[in-house]
Amino acid sequence: MSEPRRTVGLIGGSGIAEFFGERPRASHRVSTPWGPPSGPIEERIIGDLRLLFLPRHGVGHTIPPHRVNYRANVEALCTLGADAILTLSSVGSLSDELPPGTLVLPNQFVDFTKLRPTTFFDGGKVFHVSTADPFCPDLTARVAAAGEAAGHPIVPGRTYVCVEGPRFSTRAESRFFRTLADVIGMTLVPEVTLARERARCYVCLAMVTDFDVWAEQPVDAQQIVRTMRANAERVRQVFDELLPRLSAPATCACARALEDAAI
Repeated sequence: MSEPRRTVGLIGGSGIAEFFGERPRASHRVSTPWGPPSGPIEERIIGDLRLLFLPRHGVGHTIPPHRVNYRANVEALCTLGADAILTLSSVGSLSDELPPGTLVLPNQFVDFTKLRPTTFFDGGKVFHVSTADPFCPDLTARVAAAGEAAGHPIVPGRTYVCVEGPRFSTRAESRFFRTLADVIGMTLVPEVTLARERARCYVCLAMVTDFDVWAEQPVDAQQIVRTMRANAERVRQVFDELLPRLSAPATCACARALEDAAI
């Protein structure tokens, strides 16, 4: 068996592991300068792809979004050799055009988190990393193509506003966020910025699970779970098309993100 051509980290809910069927090739427990990641990282070889899966909220979904050790998660994947990070996230919709069940590819974000460590660069040498275009265009194009091939087109070019959580928005906040963004979630930041600081490709496939409370329908956590389960097969079909596309070498400039960032 030939060696895989590329290693990609996958961060998402623990249910994603069921998409791959077979038992993992290995399970890695990684230590980092920022503590342990959310859980063991499962390694699988899928064709020419080495896939590293990390459950963002821990095994059994026990870690709330404001307590996820994002630095440890990204660092652990990088330590194991990932040159790209693909994430799957649940989001609320801030637009009538994005009903529950819609798959979205953000290309911008607005950060309304408050308490999270957001950088690896806490001192010693100063880096100011550009996040003008925070998502990898190469990975984004591959995910979009996989959605088309699976018969589940993905809406591109939307803005994700990230809030601290774990509570949902007030009505006033939700109406305000509608002026800034298209979807709202609790996990994108600082994953996306940390990936950029490690010069890794990063993309987020976001699944709309509900209309945020601006729609005069208070968010129900159980409704979110029901929508996720109802759409699991669609997401699995997208992944079936996507994984073979991930093994090809990157064509982007993400690996050069730090070249002009140091002071």
